[in-house]
Order: sequence, then structure tokens, then C-alpha cells
Amino acid sequence: MKKSFIAALAACLVLIGCNDKPVKKVTQSGLDFLNFETEYKGKKTDLYVLTNPAGMEVAISNLGGRIVSIMVPDKDGKFRDVVIGFDSIQDYISVEGNNYGALIGRYGNRIGQGTFEIDGTKYDLPKNNFGHTLHGGNNGFHTAVWDANQIDDNILELTYLSKDGEEGFPGNLQCKVTYILGDDNALHLKYEAETDKPTVVNLTNHSYFNMDGDANVKNSDWLLLINADQFTPVDSTFMTTGEILTVEGTDMDFRTPIAIGKRIDNFDFAQLKNGKGYDHNWVLNTGGDLNKVAAILESPKSGIVLEVFTTEPGIQFYAGNFMDGKDTGKRGVKNGFRTAVCLETQKYPDTPNKKDWPSANLRPGEKYQSETIFKFAVKK
Repeated sequence: MKKSFIAALAACLVLIGCNDKPVKKVTQSGLDFLNFETEYKGKKTDLYVLTNPAGMEVAISNLGGRIVSIMVPDKDGKFRDVVIGFDSIQDYISVEGNNYGALIGRYGNRIGQGTFEIDGTKYDLPKNNFGHTLHGGNNGFHTAVWDANQIDDNILELTYLSKDGEEGFPGNLQCKVTYILGDDNALHLKYEAETDKPTVVNLTNHSYFNMDGDANVKNSDWLLLINADQFTPVDSTFMTTGEILTVEGTDMDFRTPIAIGKRIDNFDFAQLKNGKGYDHNWVLNTGGDLNKVAAILESPKSGIVLEVFTTEPGIQFYAGNFMDGKDTGKRGVKNGFRTAVCLETQKYPDTPNKKDWPSANLRPGEKYQSETIFKFAVKK
């Protein structure tokens, strides 16, 4: 009788335990997993964490494949979160038009006048930015809930089927993006896509890097190098003109490291006036070689260094000129004016309408493949 009572009591305790509310889990960066669990567009969202033996941590939401936090050590060994974003999935959903940390597609950057042709067929897209299509339209890949498969502690696969006609783009496009965190503090983003109809593809990541791990600090003192002799100028609607110009003798020359704030407000220079600061594509010298650095971003204060490598021909440097402090980010801090930098590896803007530029076309039987590496280090 006594043994039966004890067994029954134990069973009750197990049942009670099973009915308890989920135990709160918090990332190294302070994110509560429960705040990223919801249902959106009929699919479940969650937060996924990658780690490595060096202590680096990357938190990713399957809503838009967003990099929500990246924890890396500074020159004193203190870990800092170097990307700007939000504390909850509801903020990512409710703050209209935000691209914080997101996967961008089908076409990163702009397509002129929201239209392009393939094989004589014209396609019309949503015009959501000065009469052009920006970042795949209002319902681009940054708004999609991707299917997630965490392989192990350092690999996450996200997949998404973009259906024929989605935001006006042709073809059923099957996409996969793999995040791999290396032991050397390098985060690899590997993009793949296949289509059943001729289309255009240009996938990128839109992380807002804050190299001090402090959203109160502006980017003006951070040093930037861009390995590019040329850039693609823009007009007053941020659309590329079709020219490719030299950086020599201009404020676009970042071939040696220079503080971002040194020349950014020189609006006597037409390109900085048109971009309201830096918001341009540079033509990389790297030739798609992942062993050649495309850009280096460094904070002299924290000592944190970010090196960017890519197979893509271009990189968009955006200096946060439209950040206005209206969005309350992580830890209750406003995402203020120029408190971050985006380095978006890509095909050149409006490539589908500029036939002499590296093609963004993808046809049935072909596979789109692209890779970008964000590698973190410390300079003491």
C-alpha cells in the first residue's frame, strides 16, 4: 500500500510538472525566448541561437531570417551585442517597414520605376520607395516566416518558397539560407535558390551593426575601409544613374580606413546630398573571391573589428541616415540617427534594367548561390 501511494504521488508530481508554465530562457544578450514565440501568417515564429567555443552567440528569428543579436568580445574581453534590433517579435511585426537584421529578397536594394523585363515579358512590382521597388516590395522576404531547421549548435537552415507572382516577381522560387558560426568568430551566410520560371534574384542581409554595442553611440568615429575603386552614383530618388565612377579624389574613397563622420555631411558633394549621407553601392575589387576582404568596420573605442567577405560584386554602405529615434529598440534604447551601419553585399541596384552590369537573372535548371562572411575580431 505504501509503495503504491508513493508511486501515485510521484506520478501526480510529474503531471503537475508537465502542466507548469514554460521556464523562462534568456540568451546571453538578454533576449527572452518567449517574447519571440507567436503565430504570424499562419506559421509559428521562434528564436534560434548559434554558439561557438569562443563564447560568441548569434540569435536569429525565423521571421524574416532576422539576426536579432550578435555577442562578441571587445578589447577588454567584455561581450557586447553589436546589432541593433528589438526585444520581441511583436516589435518586428508592428514597426512598419523595418528591415532590422533581415534577409532581403527577392531583390535587395532598388528596381527602377518598379518594373523590369525578361525575355520580352514586362513585370510590374509594388512601388514603395520614391517611385521604385525597394527590398522586394512591402511584403518582401523580410516579412515571411521561414521554415527553420537547426542542425546543431552552430548551424541553422532557413527555407522559404516564394510563390509565382509574389510581389509581382515571376516563378516559384525555392530559397535556402544557411547560417554557420565558425570557431574563428566568423558568421557565414550561404544563400541558395532555384526557380521554375525565368526571374531575378538578389538576396542579402540587412543587419544594423553598432560596433560599440551601445545604441546611444553614433557611428561617426568608427573607421571604415571598402575595397573598391569605383561606385555607382545615384540621383535624388536614390536610383542608380547607370554610371560607374571612380572614387579617386571624392568623398566616396574608403580604400584606406577613414572615420565615417569625417565627410558624411559634405552636402556640397552631390552624391552625399542625394544620399542624405552615405547610402550607395560600391563596385568591389574582390572579383567574388571569399579570401579577399570587401570591407572592414572598426570601433577604436571598443576595439571590435568586423571584416566582410563576399562572392557578390557589390556592397551597399548605408550609414543610418533615416534612423530617426522613433523606434524603441533593445533594452528600451531608441534607435537613433546614425547609430548603426549596414553593409549589404549584393548585385548592383537596378541591375535588371542595366544590361551591362553583372546579371541577376536566374533560369530553370540553374542554381543561385551566394555567400557572405561577417568575421569579428579585436584590435587592442
